[in-house]
Amino acid sequence: MPSLHLAEAHTGRLHLYELTWPAPGLGGLLGACHGLDVPLVFGNLTSGQPAMLLGDDLTGAEVVSAQMRGAWTKFATDGDPDWPAYDRENRLTRIFDTEPAVVPYPEEVSRRIWREHVFSALPLITDV
Repeated sequence: MPSLHLAEAHTGRLHLYELTWPAPGLGGLLGACHGLDVPLVFGNLTSGQPAMLLGDDLTGAEVVSAQMRGAWTKFATDGDPDWPAYDRENRLTRIFDTEPAVVPYPEEVSRRIWREHVFSALPLITDV
């Protein structure tokens, strides 16, 4: 929810996405886990630790990676990733999966539960 709160507080144009493609590596144990978008965005599907998440059959990974690389490249080139900008009324969110979609914010129930909660800033430096 902190990222959604940031999106809702932002005053300029922004685009929201959610990666729902479940990584099949490690028996699918981690699903669409945190950080999975990094190898997909950069097309690093076969080397290093990301390869463990993606498994041996890269068919789904290649599809989702192509979507993400295309959107990020288009956004870097002209500021438009090719899906509608997020706004508080429609809350359109791009879903990255083997079947891509643009949908109203998919975690709406969670958004309503957390909408009044204020997330405190995390300290940048801590005393050890």
